[in-house]
Amino acid sequence: MSIKSSDDLSPEGEALPALANRLGYLLKHAQMRLTNLTGAAMAPFGINGRQCAVLIAIDDRHPVSQQEVARKLGVDRTTMVALIDVLETKGLVQRRQDPDDRRKNLVDLTRVGQDTLRKASRAGDEAERHFFGAMSDVEAARFKRALRSLAFS
Repeated sequence: MSIKSSDDLSPEGEALPALANRLGYLLKHAQMRLTNLTGAAMAPFGINGRQCAVLIAIDDRHPVSQQEVARKLGVDRTTMVALIDVLETKGLVQRRQDPDDRRKNLVDLTRVGQDTLRKASRAGDEAERHFFGAMSDVEAARFKRALRSLAFS
């Protein structure tokens, strides 16, 4: 599957020289490539990368409220409710009312959710290794460190 749009390409299928060194262009296409690789890797488990991130956030702390998961992932509450609805329909998570605050829903992974997360995470790791195939492990780690610095400083 090609991740380049025809607007960004020269007739030879290469990035247009005027765009080849533009940070936004490079980040966009790198993200699109990683999304395609990760999506294909996780498809056998019936989830996508965004749903996997929600499972990881839920698995990180037991129990956790939907609001906390939304905050951790930087997702609005309405979107998080829809994501949890889908994961609940798939039998991967279960909701229950917080006994200390009836307005809150707590979310936990089911056994199927734990198994799916474990397998999908391995597949996602393999997709990431494939994505970084042209880089050494040291270069890939340095790249991730640089992105974390840019994204969270």
